[in-house]
Amino acid sequence: MYFLSGWPKRLLCPVGSPAEAPVHVQSDPQRTLLAVLAAARLSIWYSRPSVLIVTYKEPAKSSSQFGSYKQAEWRPDSTMIAVSTANGYILFFHITSTRGDKYLYEPVYPKGSPQMKGTPHFKEEQCAPALTLEMRKVLDLQAPITSLQSVLEDLLVATSDGQLHLIHWEGMTNGKKAINLSTVPFSLDLQSSRGSFLGFADVHIRDMEYCATLDGFAVVFNDGKVGFITPMSSRFTSEQLHGVWPQDVVDGTCVAVNNKYRLMAFGCASGSVQVYTIDNTTGAMLLSHKLELTAKQYPDIWNKTGAVKLVRWSPDNSVVMVTWECGGFSLWSVFGAQLICTLGGDFAYRSDGTKKDPLKINSMSWGAEGYHLWVISGFGSQNTEIEPEPKSIVKQPGILLFQFIKSALTINPCMSNQEQVLLQGEDRLYLNCGEASQTQNPRSSSVHYKPSSLAEGGFESQSLSTLLGHRHWHVVQISSTYLETNWPIRFSAIDKLGQNIAVVGKFGFAHYSLLTKKWKLFGNITQEQNMIVTGGLAWWNDFIVLACYNISDRQEELRVYLRTSNLDNAFAHITKAQAESLLLSVFRDMVVVFRADCSICLYSIEKKSEGPNTTAGIQVLQEVSMSRYIPHPFLVVSVTLTSVSTENGITLKMPQQARDAESIMLNLAGQLIMMQRDRSGPQIREKDSNPNQRKLLPFCAPVVLAQSVENVWTTCRANKQKRHLLEALWLSCGGAGMKVWLPLFPRDHRKPHSFLSQRIMLPFHINIYPLAVLFEDALVLGAVNDTVLYDSLYTRSSAREQLEVLFPFCVVERTSQIYLHHILRQLLVRNLGEQALLLAQSCSALPYFPHVLELMLHEVLEEEATSREPIPDPLLPTVAKFITEFPLFLQTVVHCARKTEYALWNYLFAAVGNPKDLFEECLMAQDLDTAASYLIILQNMEVPAVSRQHATLLFNTALEQGKWDLCRHMIRFLKAIGSGESETPPSTPTAQEPSSSGGFEFFRNRSISLSQSADNVPASKFSLQKTLSMPSGPSGKRWSKDSDCAENMYIDMMLWRHARRLLEEVRLKDLGCFAAQLGFELISWLCKERTRAARVDNFVIALKRLHKDFLWPLPIIPASSLSSPFKNGKLRTGSASLCQVGEQLLKSQSADRFINLEIDAGLSNVQRSQSWLSNIGPTHHEIDTASSQGPQMQDAFLSPLSNKGDECSIGSATDLTESSSMVDGDWTVVDESFSTLSLTQSELEHISMELASKGPHKSQVQLRYLLHIFMEAGCLDWCIVIGLILRESSIINQILVIIQTTEVDGEMLQNIKTGLHAVDRWASADCPGYKPFLNIIKPQLQKLSEITEEQVHPEAFQPVTVGKTPEQTSPRAEESRGSSGHGSIPQGEVGGSGMVSGKEENTTRAEEEETFQDGTYDCCVS
Repeated sequence: MYFLSGWPKRLLCPVGSPAEAPVHVQSDPQRTLLAVLAAARLSIWYSRPSVLIVTYKEPAKSSSQFGSYKQAEWRPDSTMIAVSTANGYILFFHITSTRGDKYLYEPVYPKGSPQMKGTPHFKEEQCAPALTLEMRKVLDLQAPITSLQSVLEDLLVATSDGQLHLIHWEGMTNGKKAINLSTVPFSLDLQSSRGSFLGFADVHIRDMEYCATLDGFAVVFNDGKVGFITPMSSRFTSEQLHGVWPQDVVDGTCVAVNNKYRLMAFGCASGSVQVYTIDNTTGAMLLSHKLELTAKQYPDIWNKTGAVKLVRWSPDNSVVMVTWECGGFSLWSVFGAQLICTLGGDFAYRSDGTKKDPLKINSMSWGAEGYHLWVISGFGSQNTEIEPEPKSIVKQPGILLFQFIKSALTINPCMSNQEQVLLQGEDRLYLNCGEASQTQNPRSSSVHYKPSSLAEGGFESQSLSTLLGHRHWHVVQISSTYLETNWPIRFSAIDKLGQNIAVVGKFGFAHYSLLTKKWKLFGNITQEQNMIVTGGLAWWNDFIVLACYNISDRQEELRVYLRTSNLDNAFAHITKAQAESLLLSVFRDMVVVFRADCSICLYSIEKKSEGPNTTAGIQVLQEVSMSRYIPHPFLVVSVTLTSVSTENGITLKMPQQARDAESIMLNLAGQLIMMQRDRSGPQIREKDSNPNQRKLLPFCAPVVLAQSVENVWTTCRANKQKRHLLEALWLSCGGAGMKVWLPLFPRDHRKPHSFLSQRIMLPFHINIYPLAVLFEDALVLGAVNDTVLYDSLYTRSSAREQLEVLFPFCVVERTSQIYLHHILRQLLVRNLGEQALLLAQSCSALPYFPHVLELMLHEVLEEEATSREPIPDPLLPTVAKFITEFPLFLQTVVHCARKTEYALWNYLFAAVGNPKDLFEECLMAQDLDTAASYLIILQNMEVPAVSRQHATLLFNTALEQGKWDLCRHMIRFLKAIGSGESETPPSTPTAQEPSSSGGFEFFRNRSISLSQSADNVPASKFSLQKTLSMPSGPSGKRWSKDSDCAENMYIDMMLWRHARRLLEEVRLKDLGCFAAQLGFELISWLCKERTRAARVDNFVIALKRLHKDFLWPLPIIPASSLSSPFKNGKLRTGSASLCQVGEQLLKSQSADRFINLEIDAGLSNVQRSQSWLSNIGPTHHEIDTASSQGPQMQDAFLSPLSNKGDECSIGSATDLTESSSMVDGDWTVVDESFSTLSLTQSELEHISMELASKGPHKSQVQLRYLLHIFMEAGCLDWCIVIGLILRESSIINQILVIIQTTEVDGEMLQNIKTGLHAVDRWASADCPGYKPFLNIIKPQLQKLSEITEEQVHPEAFQPVTVGKTPEQTSPRAEESRGSSGHGSIPQGEVGGSGMVSGKEENTTRAEEEETFQDGTYDCCVS
């Protein structure tokens, strides 16, 4: 409602002696002038600008006679002030304007400025007038005056001798004697024939205030009793006065009256405020509500505030300010919702945690429209301590101005059918609808907004985060030209789309477009100054509808202005009205106006195009007199036309009537009254009559729907899917929270039960003050005050007294809250589960719906499980059963459990089911992440054996589905159970994560990297972000060092079993991912399984499966192969030319769809950031051999011009950092002959053919990685299969060399031989594309046959020199050398690790296991 803004301002008072310090402030009825009293002076201040106009100083002689000034009261026309003094005198001052055109300050405009034109009322409106003060009359009442109050044309004065004086403003006592209070009868209500008298002698009134709408006085007596005195007739004599009082208030201190809501707020010595209203029928005083601090919110201060000192209602009667004797103040809405309190948070504590002294307030008064609160601050008790420090200005009493921003709803309630939040400050507006550029598309029938804290999801909206989302406001400065003459802003309104705003000041109005960011003002200032808007304003499509008073014609009017035309009466449609309009609201194409004669008038509004001008026409439809039901027109807070009725559209004879203007909602002083159309008479069929002529149905007698209502929200939109929410009526009831009047629909359009009510009123509490309701989205929007401390900036002791230090800086933040779970819960409590289900299903598409279910379960669980008393009818089983209706049931339960303390779990699972069963349901539903959450619950609730059994189940399933992240967590979990850490779930390993590398990371000491940047891998394939590193140090040595531990053995067994299955099913791709992701020692395991699981049983099936898994195309014979230079297998030119086309290739590979497998050793950061694009570089000791014995190996390498100077020359020559691609870098080719190659057309065709028969680049990288693994492990049959797929004879040659030079199992040789024969047969029959390659490797196959038959075994330990191998075994060494730039393997290098004798192979393996233990390499798939 109201929110503090910024820091308070301090006004410059003339500093004099302490006797001249201000003690009391009182604003005049118009709130433009303020009277400030000191002990012997009266000052008049102007509100804007806040300046001192005139001061009257009492001479010392008369001052001692009168005593110090105490209270002031203004005459209703602001021409006189009455001041009471300590010795029982009343001084009457006249305020007169000095002669002619004199002002204290005058604006000076540059020549030729438009403001120079003479405009009526211009100067005095924006400058403080020059006034004079003159004491005219002194009245001696001979007893100290306790209270004085202006009542219409009289002044009512209470004195301490128990008398009530009625004094005329001219200083006459009217000739009537004063009324003695002891003669006024008091009773509990007005019905009792005669009340008792105040039975004690020295009774007098301590404080009183007149209430015009109740026609009486609220009074507080000196003994703490409170009451209400009302004249029984128009004559004001003791015989005609009668009082009522409540029995239970005995500590009253002060009182304030709210005229609009007919409330009396009595401050009490206990620190609470009791708010009473008068019962209409009996006249008794009824307690409406209390304003009190709770121990929950303010544990250290709630009962130490002292007595209530002052209570003040705001000018629009929507909030009340309360201050206490001990200091501090709080702000509350009409019916008790707390908005601000300065006894806690940054107001009460400094940034270092020390407590501040609360601000003591001696007097306060609201300024115009409630934008300011004038406060006389006093540190009375501390004045003695301040003497030594005269410069301490803050501690001296002075005038502070607190600034407020308020909701547009407080004064223009027609805004309640909007979904925007609009706040108005004195010179700016705050909107929550974001930038207008986002909100161009009109709102569809059902729209979702994107809440800030919720998951992203693409749902259509007015603009995803316009009404919700970030916490900042869209602030619009109000045009200063308009404000100069028309301050303060009274009304503001925003249109449905949140693109246009209109504001109303003292005269006229102005509007602003968020799209163009421009204000539109009246061109003719006389027209602007000639209209006063009385009943508020509203938008209807592109038109502004307002009710105003025409000053020159003295006529009430209803006007409609078009936004797009100039602001001028010539373009307005003007309708004369009979009486003053107090409230205005728009519903669809109808305008409803409430008038001062207590009648409601309905108009129809339609767009008309008359020639070039578009206008709107208005016609009267219906008038309804309400004078029988409304005691005073000022009591009507809001009037709304709605389609809501007690019939919810099903039982109506004609369904379309459900969308008509069915009823009028009237907020009468907090009572919500509904008047429905009377459908009991004969119904006229719509098509028989013209809709404009048809007679509207009369309204039934009013029905009271609810009490203590502050705001009402309803919408005229319709949506079949969300009828519950759109046809409901939302009420804000202050401290009692919110209420919703919800329609109940029978299921499947069955006939409703006769006993089932068609609507139900459900109360619920929310934590924010509601300012708007988003109907479909089940959200309430609001605003909240936040504070920022700046005291740490002021460290000097002299600055400690600055206002910026004493007060925090106040800002207003947007906030929102879900309310759906409250409504579902209320329906379930009332056994309306079917309705709750219908409502929940209609909202299940909302992105925060899972959160709604979780909130509901959590709140019910907390309440019931922590209740001290046994609950006779627990709700938790019902809620649990309700949630099972939704697919999110399992997640909801486990998320709720994980956010609740362990002690409540038994109660929860007793209602929702055994966690073991729920875990198994998750596994069956393949929801492994939720199953993992249940595992943590099982671990806490069951013995370790049970949780291990379930963890094993989950681990196997996760392995099966390739959920590597989960697998890693499960390994940790199983280890933790084994090592006795079953009390707490295992913590995440703190190993270093590999830098942003993109694939398998592997190999010893130096990195052989087969990677390409993985930026373009789609996340859908693997959504794994975390990586498992093999950490160095003791924590990481889990594989070998802990292998004696049974747990590790248990885990290893499961991993081996999984690897065996993958191999048996020829799922090499999955095997690679599995090994890299879980750090599985593939090579050592393959060595063990070489003759068992790692055998290839069927070469043809394996070949086909690999083609499919790696998306590798089967080879085809090109049509032009006969004329091709590649005949007879001479691939030389082609391979060499691949170097040339390598760049194009790199570009074309950016669309790869596969995971990138990269091999990276545990290098330093500098080395790790270098990714070798597509070369397999040799390992360290192999480089030495290659460089010494095979100089011809180097000439095909590309080398960058600027070398990093790495110790390893060839390895770093092939380095490419990820940031510089091959295309960007400046590269030279070492062998000059390559750069001069030119390609013929046919060669190009063949190269493209060759490229087409290759799979994606990543697949190639992955296959080469696997080839290397199988080489190391000696699984030669798998190497052959991969060699066939890659169609590289060099691989086959190399395997042949291994077979010739090492001890190879005869069974494996036989297997390879039969497998290759099977492939040959298959190629001949089904895949002729393989024939050319098989022909190329025929000689090798023959050699293989010979070896198999003879079982030749050369010397087992004979070392093989790597460099010579190419010449010995293959005449085509150049083939692969040329293509190394593209990613194929120079045959000698790959052979380098595989072509070793048996002994050397064993040592390599041992080394390898050692490096695994040392954690020098990490495996990850990104």
